[in-house]
Amino acid sequence: MKKTYLLNGLDCANCAAKMEIAVGNVVGVKSTSVNFLTTKLVIEFEDGVDVDNLVSQVEKTIRKIEPDVRMKKA
Repeated sequence: MKKTYLLNGLDCANCAAKMEIAVGNVVGVKSTSVNFLTTKLVIEFEDGVDVDNLVSQVEKTIRKIEPDVRMKKA
């Protein structure tokens, strides 16, 4: 299952790259892609995982890297 989110407040390409790596390392995330120009985050989740719980973990991971960035469903 793939979901797309907008990263409101993302203004650093280096932070976007760090987020892509960090979110990709969350257990249950199959793949991830952050596009700095469109500020979009695309996450592909593994089958059979609790997506709501993982989205919460992803949000925490993003806030650790850039506290002002907020995820919003695209």
